[in-house]
Amino acid sequence: MFVSGWELKMGKTNYFKHKIFVITIIVFISLLIFNVTSPNTNKSIPTPRGPPPVCPSTISDQAITPLKNTKHFLVSAFMDQRRNGFDIRIIGMFRRDSIQPLHCLFCCAGRLGETTPTTVLVHSDHFGFPFAATDVMCRIPQNCDPTHVTLLTQPRADQKSNPTWIPIRNKKTSGKYEEKMNFTVCISNLFGDYNNVLQFAQTLEMYRLLGVNRVVIYKTSCGPDLDRLLQSYIQEGFVEIVPWPIHKHMNPSRGWLFSEHGGDIQYFGQLTTLNECIYRSMERSRYVLLNDIDEIIMPYQHSNLMSLMDTLQQQHPKVGVFLIENHIFPKKHFEPSGRFHLPQWSGVPGVNILEHIYREDPDRTIYHPHKIIVQPRMVEQTSVHSVLKYFGQQFKVPLEVCRIIHVRVPLRGSLTLEQLNVDKRLWDFQEKLIPNVDKVLKKVGMLTSEILRR
Repeated sequence: MFVSGWELKMGKTNYFKHKIFVITIIVFISLLIFNVTSPNTNKSIPTPRGPPPVCPSTISDQAITPLKNTKHFLVSAFMDQRRNGFDIRIIGMFRRDSIQPLHCLFCCAGRLGETTPTTVLVHSDHFGFPFAATDVMCRIPQNCDPTHVTLLTQPRADQKSNPTWIPIRNKKTSGKYEEKMNFTVCISNLFGDYNNVLQFAQTLEMYRLLGVNRVVIYKTSCGPDLDRLLQSYIQEGFVEIVPWPIHKHMNPSRGWLFSEHGGDIQYFGQLTTLNECIYRSMERSRYVLLNDIDEIIMPYQHSNLMSLMDTLQQQHPKVGVFLIENHIFPKKHFEPSGRFHLPQWSGVPGVNILEHIYREDPDRTIYHPHKIIVQPRMVEQTSVHSVLKYFGQQFKVPLEVCRIIHVRVPLRGSLTLEQLNVDKRLWDFQEKLIPNVDKVLKKVGMLTSEILRR
């Protein structure tokens, strides 16, 4: 049978069409089966969002941190849940004429948290100065384990601003508990070229005999000899120095009243440091003593501070603030026998408090200042001579039980020697005090005998 070329060509074409059709059907059925049996991956895998924002790395290691976009300064932050509705207390120095709305921003275990509104509490005692000790209170946002906090002037964090963070202290969940101390002395502030080495050594060794465990000093500057002595105390752990370069941020006053002394803030920020020291000591010390560097809170009916406070606390269980009356021992009057004019101290700069036994009676017709022993967890805000906000009660300790020995220039300069009281309470400790002072002065090479051997 003859098949023409045209018929042959048409047969091949139909064959290929049929083959393509069959292949198409097979592919279609295969795709249909795959779509029916395979899971829908578009529904099971969410759209990637990237990692949550992390906290910037700028963490302040300074005692004073400028707050960006304000005239204020931050000092430290503490967990404080004693007041309803608040978790965090930030202590700072704020310019009183520039208070503005602020927002807490938290670093939550490395993750950037939400902001929360703040309440700004300027302390009532500021003595007229432009800057005042200030507390900023705020809450911790939900699902946040905060490690650091900062303040913003806006309710949302600007990623470009790169705020400076400050660590949150007194966190009970940190797992790091210091051994509880019975007594901490807070001394503020050390500035200028103060170089009263002998009185400082005698005061610290007296406090050690009375049972003090730690002395915290906020230091801007001091004389070279005193600095040497401080380093020795730091090495043994008895003194804790908080560097306080306030002069780099403002013009601190050397006085207490703005109208008389001028400057930006009272006594180099004394009120701020006293409050900071209370909170710094809150979780580690049973009691905190607030006094100046040349003052000794001295029990007169007990051999140490612990027995004094045990008695007072038993008599007044609801008291957390104990006011101690200040008594001046004028350094211009000397004990006549000279028994404590010791030759080994002749080359040591400063006042020998054992030589000054004459005490002024306070003028009861005018205000007479006190210094303070507190249970830190019962205090919210303090001033120099009184506590501004506290829980519980306060009590003025009778002077026959405890008073301050304050060797300095006379307060009532018109009083004659015959009008002063003889008070030799310090002499009760001289057998232990003198060798202890000798030991610390010898350690830093300041005893006269040590100097002569060089």
